[in-house]
Amino acid sequence: MRVLFTLDTKDYDINGKTFERPSVRGIIIRDKKVGMVHSLKYDYYKFPGGGIEPNENKIDALLREVKEESGMSVIPNSIKEYGMVHRIQKGYEEDVFIQDNYYYLCNAEEVIGPQFLDGYEKEERFTLEFVDPKPAIMVNRNHHHGPKDQTMIEREARVLDILIQEKYF
Repeated sequence: MRVLFTLDTKDYDINGKTFERPSVRGIIIRDKKVGMVHSLKYDYYKFPGGGIEPNENKIDALLREVKEESGMSVIPNSIKEYGMVHRIQKGYEEDVFIQDNYYYLCNAEEVIGPQFLDGYEKEERFTLEFVDPKPAIMVNRNHHHGPKDQTMIEREARVLDILIQEKYF
């Protein structure tokens, strides 16, 4: 999978304890809008997806995570690799947090089911929205997001920028 970009905050002790958490993200485009999860509490947009569990492959994680966060059921034979973002920064508990984020273009069933949110996702009031990418980028870059990690929020804005440059909208 191609590397879209690397986000390296250089704020960590490279010799310290490392935590790695790979993740998957679904890019679902309908009518020139992209399906994103909107955190109503902290006002940012993210692609539906999340961490890959131990002994889980990327595609199974994508199907599970998109369903949990958005209620959308990805159509397995529509999945195409898009790109990967490598993120490295100081962790909350560990000295170094490393995350490879694997993005996939995919389609989803028209009917949207219920979300299956975990505690923090419920607290943030994750809501699926199909949005024009430019306003989502502006929200991510210009609004205050409270204690949320700006590196993660900027990652999503940069992926949206690339999708626009590559004429997906």
